[in-house]
This record gives sequence, structure tokens and C-alpha cells, in this order.
Amino acid sequence: MKIVLANPRGFCAGVERAVNIVKCALEIYQAPVYVRHEIVHNRFVVDDLKQRGAIFVEELNEVPNNSIVVFSAHGVSKTVRKKAKEQSLTVFDATCPLVKKVHMEVARASRKHMEIVLIGHSGHPEVQGTMGHYTSHIGGIYLIEVLSDIKKFLKSKIKDPNNLCYVTQTTLSVNETKEIINELNRIFPNIQGPKKDDICYATQNRQDAVHKLASYTDLVIVVGSNNSSNSTRLKEIAENLGIPSYLVDCPENIKLEWLKGKLKVGVTAGASAPQELVDQIVERIKISGEFVTEQLSGCKETVFFELPKELEPR
Repeated sequence: MKIVLANPRGFCAGVERAVNIVKCALEIYQAPVYVRHEIVHNRFVVDDLKQRGAIFVEELNEVPNNSIVVFSAHGVSKTVRKKAKEQSLTVFDATCPLVKKVHMEVARASRKHMEIVLIGHSGHPEVQGTMGHYTSHIGGIYLIEVLSDIKKFLKSKIKDPNNLCYVTQTTLSVNETKEIINELNRIFPNIQGPKKDDICYATQNRQDAVHKLASYTDLVIVVGSNNSSNSTRLKEIAENLGIPSYLVDCPENIKLEWLKGKLKVGVTAGASAPQELVDQIVERIKISGEFVTEQLSGCKETVFFELPKELEPR
């Protein structure tokens, strides 16, 4: 029996940077360091940082004035940034640079008073932050989640189809997003999009890897938390390919009956899940039988995002 590991899997450069920002802030400035929202959507990572002295809050009114605060990898709105200045907070911004790229696209379109279609999931912190970078009172920014939203309400909202653009949440399913973009182009022929897809390289790579993994195995375990958008997409991709798939964020979530009769168990991990947690999941699977582990070939990721200068090792 085999445990087959997807490649690539786990932490991406943006998550690595965000987690290291919190760790370095704690080392240099000592606890407490406040973090607005979960730094990344992974319970294992958040619990580890809590033990080191990080305090997670949902809003800045929970943070004492003149404190140190870290913005999560998902990004924040302009209103949150303004609030941080008003409270004289020392801010370390862990927003993923690829999310910042989308923020800049929104800000540029806003200055031109363009209307914007944002493809994403309602309530997700990345979506909330992105929408908060639209400031024009002439145009508007509209969130759509599924293909049917275009006909259901979007067509009636657009004021000027010739002054319209779209952006996307970075952690979506590539295939589903492509369907929505194709429909937007069909209904609004003059809609403008980003020069490059907003869906990040790591999300794309992990989705490609799970496609390959599902074709090679008869069960897929995705390591990640339920509130992780990119991890959830990996589970959905495997299921859509007809392979049983489970999303787990700790070894105890594994039910050994899932493994009965399975000769090849695939394991992958969302971009917010650390390798340490993957290793623990693999050891849990091995309890059920004599497994050997192999790793599929895949693309090598070389992207690296630097820490803020104030937190770089001296």
C-alpha cells in the first residue's frame, strides 16, 4: 500500500512570509503582538502562534493604542489602515504581495471611476479587504460568487458596460473562475481584466498537483482547515474527478475506516498548512497498515517574498 504525496503542497511564499512576520515580531518586540484576523486560515498555525504570545483579534478596537499589530496575509481595507493610524499602532503588514496586486488593480480602477466585478466568496477576509480599496462614489464594486449571479443580479446593476473591469480572489478554483470570466466576456464584450490572472501561482500549482494526484490514487486526504478557501478547493477538485476526498486539520480527524481497501492514499495540503502537520497526518495513516511513501514529481516553486526591513535579521 502506498501513501502518495502531491507536489507541490503546503506553505506558499506568501504564507511563509506572513507566519515569519508574526514570529519575528514576537522575538524582537516580545509579547503581546496583536494579529488582526487569523494570520492564515490554519488552526495548527494559529494555535502555535498563540502559544508564542500572539493575540488574535477580529477588529482593531480590541487592540490597545500604541500597540504592535500584524495584518493577516488576506489583506485589509483602507478603512482598517486609517484606523490603525488613529490608534498610533505599529503595523507590520503581512498581506500577501499577490493580494496587494489585486488591491492596486482595484485602486487604479476606482480612480478612473470604473465599475468593478469581484469574483470571490462573500465574507472571506480577502474579499472584504479588496472591496475596501474601492473608493469611487460614481461607479461601484459588485461581488459575484457563482456563474448564475451574472444573470441573477449583475446585469441589472452595471451602469456603463464600456467602463467595466473584473478582478478575482486569489484562492479560487481555476476552472470555475474561467467559466465565470468567459460568461462576463460574452455578456460584457468590452470588460477589462488583469494582464495576468489574479489567481495566485501557488493556488494554481496545488490545483494542478491534486489533479495529478487524483488520477493516481483511490482516496485523497487534503490537509487544511475548513475555513481555508484554497484547501477546500483542493478537496472539491478531487471529488469532482470522482475520487473520495476528505479535508482534515489534525491527525485525530482521520478515520481509519476511510482507508479500508485503499491501496493508494493521496495526501496534499493547502497553501496555509505546514509540512509538520502533513508529517503528522502521514504517521496517522500509517497506523492502518504497512504503507510506503512516495512523492509525485511536480513543478518547483522558487518564489520568495522578503520580510519588512524592520524585522530582517541583523
